[in-house]
Amino acid sequence: MKYTIIPVTFLMQNCHIIWCENSTEAVVVDPGGDTEKIISIIKANKLKLIKILLTHGHFDHINASSIISKYFSAPIYGPQKEDYFLIKNISKQSSMFHINNYSDFLPDYWLEEGDKIICGNNTFDVLHCPGHTPGHIVFVNHFDKLISIGDVLFKGSIGRSDLHRSNYKDLILSIKEKILPLGNDYQFISGHGPISNIGYERKTNPFLQKIYYDNLNKTNLIS
Repeated sequence: MKYTIIPVTFLMQNCHIIWCENSTEAVVVDPGGDTEKIISIIKANKLKLIKILLTHGHFDHINASSIISKYFSAPIYGPQKEDYFLIKNISKQSSMFHINNYSDFLPDYWLEEGDKIICGNNTFDVLHCPGHTPGHIVFVNHFDKLISIGDVLFKGSIGRSDLHRSNYKDLILSIKEKILPLGNDYQFISGHGPISNIGYERKTNPFLQKIYYDNLNKTNLIS
């Protein structure tokens, strides 16, 4: 498996392309803008784009989806259907930031926990991780131990939970029950910022430290 990260829009959202070296089949995750840049990189690497994967419905993760889907005849997968309210209002989201290079769409397939995405020799498991948005999902490749984590977790931080229909308790529960159990050696590509891994964040991320100490305090209270 190979991948390349393409920061897009003024928010520097980490759109990324993942592909199978044997088949050259590829997926693009969270194409939030800069459509021509994404298309040119796919073509320059002579890739066969077969799917577009969306972690959640915020405009900086989805804006180029429809145009790229039509260009390559590649269906759009995800997020989970609870993010319908965001995707149906893409024009409102974009206009708030004076962005007009988008096209309205709905995904071809909503995804649920336990679904699998196949791309050549690569398999990605879908985990539903609500909190930042109610329909947020992540894509996990267990063979290469790589997570496309969207805006759930960042190097040194976690996703925002002060937005419409965000929920801090759900976000913490998603990290605690879905992300941390994957293992310290799993790397993740987040929606913004540098790549990191679960082990490093477990040791250094203040929000994950809070989860640890909250659990420790609960254990002490029980004992």
